[in-house]
Parts: sequence; structure tokens; C-alpha cells
Amino acid sequence: MNHPYMPNSAPATRQAMLDAVGVGDVDELFEQIPADHLARTPVALPPAMRSEVQLDRTLRTVLARNEPAEPGRCFLGAGAWQHHVPAVCDEIAGRSEFLTSVWGTPSSDYGRNQAWFEFASQIGELVDLDFVGLPVYSWGAASGYALRMAARMTGRRRVLVPETTDPERLAVIRTLCGPSGAERSLVVDLVRAERDTGRLDLGALAQLLDTDVAAVYVENPGYLGVVETEMVRIGELAAAHGAELVVGVDPLSLGLLAAPGTYGATIVTGPTQPLGVHLHAGGGVGGFIATPDVERYAREYPTLQVSVAPTRTEGERAFGMTLFGQSSYGSREEGNDWTGNSVYLWTVVNAVYLALLGPAGIAELGHTIAGNAAYAARRLGEIDGVSVRWGGFFKEFVVDLTATGRTVAQVNAALRDRGIVGGKDLSTDFPWLGQSALLCVTEVHDADDVALLVDALKEALA
Repeated sequence: MNHPYMPNSAPATRQAMLDAVGVGDVDELFEQIPADHLARTPVALPPAMRSEVQLDRTLRTVLARNEPAEPGRCFLGAGAWQHHVPAVCDEIAGRSEFLTSVWGTPSSDYGRNQAWFEFASQIGELVDLDFVGLPVYSWGAASGYALRMAARMTGRRRVLVPETTDPERLAVIRTLCGPSGAERSLVVDLVRAERDTGRLDLGALAQLLDTDVAAVYVENPGYLGVVETEMVRIGELAAAHGAELVVGVDPLSLGLLAAPGTYGATIVTGPTQPLGVHLHAGGGVGGFIATPDVERYAREYPTLQVSVAPTRTEGERAFGMTLFGQSSYGSREEGNDWTGNSVYLWTVVNAVYLALLGPAGIAELGHTIAGNAAYAARRLGEIDGVSVRWGGFFKEFVVDLTATGRTVAQVNAALRDRGIVGGKDLSTDFPWLGQSALLCVTEVHDADDVALLVDALKEALA
């Protein structure tokens, strides 16, 4: 029986599609998947619902199981962060001109292309680099593609990445770099971090660098929150061996920290989720790539680009795609890389958000976030047995609970009972940190929220 909301599930339509591709059964389309990769137990799905009322009720029941995290009571970041989203961002995102427009006509695309161009211009100004592609699925994807760009430019097959990189982001990077031995695959080597500072160990970096390294990847601020203070030296070490310096950066930190382009970064990546995008349960949240406006870099982009040009009418400008043919949109598998899903609606939102803040707003926001985080760290460090691992952070910092005799899991469970979402448990991914948690504090937190966290933590440890 066909599904009421899936017209292609009708038996006759299904059979027509099978006949068109020359197979007798859908299973033949997936015969390349190894048997041990297939589920052995059936998925317990409910039968097809014939009523929209029933469907609506079922979905609402499932959604009601979620417990929303109030902004001031959530201190979890680690790759997706709570930031204030101005109401106008949602208003613009809901406009039919953007919400329902994927690819239109050359005339209808002008407004969308201009919004994309403004996004690229704004990111370029933030990172102090002039060439910016449209975002890919995530920060991890952007970093993986950036490393592959460096490999194509240098003809090398080895990249260096800090051991303190977000494990999920590192997994994406490894996936995009390819399995060992595969054609065009890259070798990812991890660089040790200094235990007393959390920053990259320059001695370890120097030992790993040689003439087969395509790129050195560094995040500033890093996943564990700390700001790298030797970025110029890291860039010099990479350049001395002919390697590209790829820097991952939180764009909101650039109202406070130096832009990567000023200290030698040749490729810059970062998340776009902090720029006006709500937290979502899955789905692309955006990652950008930026480089100098130099042809050797531009020719290696796998992303779409938007350019501006004068028209035959004096004073009039037009916006359109450039270098389209080197993307997977233009050349499919022959493109530089396959970028997959797009996040282009969020790109419009990012442009709106950055336009609202402007340079002064970005600077004020950066100082506010850093000040709030520093205040929270100081208050937490006053609790017996609790210590903050390192100073010099932006919005995230490591809180060590080892001396309390409690595990992070136990503490987080106790905080959750009090309506608070604690920090990311680092004890599994980074055993050398002991029982430590990564806490995030942004502009959505105030002194009362921090006091609530401190009191709850004291109770949990009592």
C-alpha cells in the first residue's frame, strides 16, 4: 500500500521507476553495501497515518519529550553555541524571496546573489582576506576542504592538526581527507598541546614539519577555549617548510582578537552558526572558507563564489556566479571536491546579522562575551576543589573537577536536576585533563545566571 504523503510509493509508480533503471527490486540498488553494515532488526515504525489530525498529534507528542534549554541556564558549547538572534534575522529568513528560492531565473537571483555577496564581503573584512566562498555544511567540512585545497596547491599529502581539536570536527576532517591509501587521500598527524597552557607545542610542531606537509591547521581560539599567542611564529614555521597556514576562527572573537590575515594565515575557516543562526537538532549550521584574492587560491575552491560587476547601464551593478565550473555544482564528480548540502538560507541570515552589528557592534559583542566568560570563570574558581585550567580564553574554558572527587557526569546530572545544562565532559576525549568540563558563557548569560550556576554547583558538590 502506498504512503498517503509519498506519491512515489504507489506500486505502479514504484515499478515504473524500477523498470526505468533496469532493476527488479530496490535492494539491487544497494547491493554494494556490505551485509554487516545493514541493520539486523526491523525499525519499529508506526503504520502509515491516514489522518493529518493523527499525524499532527503524534508529532506533537514526540516533540513534547524535548526539554528546552533556557539561554541563561545552558552552559554547553563545544561546537554549537547559544547566542542572541535578533528578531529581524528570523523575519528576513522567512521572506518568500529567500525562503523558497533555491535557483531561480537570472533576474530573480539578483537579490539573493547580492545578499550572498554582502556576506562574503563582511566575512572578508572580519578575517582580513579578500576572497570568500559561500559556506559549506559545517566548520569541520570547511576545514577539511581547506586542507584539501592546500594539498592540491602544494602537491603534498600530509597535514598537521592540533590534538586538542574538537573530536567531532576532527572526525569530519579525517573523513574528508579520505581513508588511508585511497586516491588523493591525506595523512592527518596530530600535534601535541602544552599541558600547562593548552596551547600548541611549538617544539612538537617543529619536529613534525618537513617538506611533505601541505598545511598546518590551528584554531584560534582553540576548542578548549584558549587563545594562541604565537600565531606569527606558527605561520613562520609553516612558511619555512612551504606549507599553508590554515586557521580556524570563531568570527565573533574578531571584534577582540587580531584578524587571521594580519598574522600570516593563508586559508581561514570558521563557523557561521554564531552569526544569527539558532541552535538546531541536526542540519547544516555553516562553515566558511576565505583566502587572499589570488588566482592560485581561487582556482582550488570547491565552493560557489559570487562576484559583482558593472553593467552597460552607468552606475548599475550586477551579481553573479564565478568559477562555477570548478565546483561540484558545475562539474559534478569532476569538480575540485563534492560539497554536498548547502546552507545558503543561513548565509542570508549571516549577512543580516553582521549588517546589524557593524564593526562597532562586533567589537562590543566580543568584549561582552570575553568579560562574561572571565567573570564566570573567576566565580567558579572560588569553589573548593574547583579550578579553571588555563587563562587567556574567549567564551569557553576548562573547569577541572578532579579534586572534588566527583566525575563530570555526576556533576552534570546533579546540575540537570536543578534545571541547568552543564559543560561538555572532556574526560573521555582528553583523559590527560582528568575530570574536566568545557563550559561556555556568551552574551546571553548575566551575573544572575552565573550565580545560579555557582550555587547549583556548590549544592551538587556538598
